[in-house]
Amino acid sequence: MMVCDWRLSLVLDFSIMGASKQIFEHYKFEIFLFALCFNLFGSLVFTDTLYSTYLFPIGVLLNIVAGINLISNNKVRVLFGVLFVLSACSFGYSMFQDENLDVDYVRFVLYFLFYVVIAFEIIKQILKAKEMNKNVIIGVISGYISLGLVGFFIFATVELIEPGSFSGILIASDGIDQKIDSLLYYSFITLMTIGYGEIIPVTAVAQKAAILVGLIGQFYMVIITAFVIGKYIQNNKISKAN
Repeated sequence: MMVCDWRLSLVLDFSIMGASKQIFEHYKFEIFLFALCFNLFGSLVFTDTLYSTYLFPIGVLLNIVAGINLISNNKVRVLFGVLFVLSACSFGYSMFQDENLDVDYVRFVLYFLFYVVIAFEIIKQILKAKEMNKNVIIGVISGYISLGLVGFFIFATVELIEPGSFSGILIASDGIDQKIDSLLYYSFITLMTIGYGEIIPVTAVAQKAAILVGLIGQFYMVIITAFVIGKYIQNNKISKAN
C-alpha cells in the first residue's frame, strides 16, 4: 500500500510539473512582460526598502527565468542559466555582505548580453509569427521595453568608461550607482524620442550613443508596426476568403 502511495505521489508530482511547464510555455510572453513591468514600476507600489532589498531581486530572477523560456537556442539557454545561478548567488550574498565590485561588473556584462539576446529573440519570433494574436501584441510591447533596457546598458557602459558623459539636473555628481535610475529614465525618453532635456549627452561618444538608441526606437516602431498591420490585413483577407 505504501509503494502504491509513493508511486501515485510521484505520478502526481510529474503531472503538476508537466502542467506548470505547459502553462509557463503558453504564457511565456505574459510572464516576461509582467516581470519587466514589475522591475520597472514596482517602486511605485511598494516602499523603497521593501522593493529594493527583497522584491526587486526576486523580480530580476523571474525576469531571467522568463527570458530563458523565450530563447529557442538550447546553448544560449544554458549560458543564461549560468546567469540565473550567478544572480541568485550574488543577490543572496549581498543581503549579508557588502557588494563585490568584480561580481557587479560580471553581472552587468551578462545582463547587457541577456537583454540584447532577448530583444533579438522576441523580434525574430514576432517576424516569424504566422498569424496575428495576443502573443504578437505582447511580444511587440516586451520587445520595445527590452530595447529600452538595452539602451540603458549602452548609456551605463559609456558612463562607466568615460565618467561625466551625461549632464543635467537629474544626473548626480557621484558614481554610477547614483546615476542608474537617471540613465534608465534617459534611455526610455530617448527611445521614445521625447527629449525633455533634463539629461544631456556632453561627450561625443554619449551623443552617438543617444543617436543610436533614438534610431533603434524609430526603426523598431516603423518596421514592427508595418509588419503587424500587414499581418492583420493578411489575416482579415484569409478570414473573408474562408
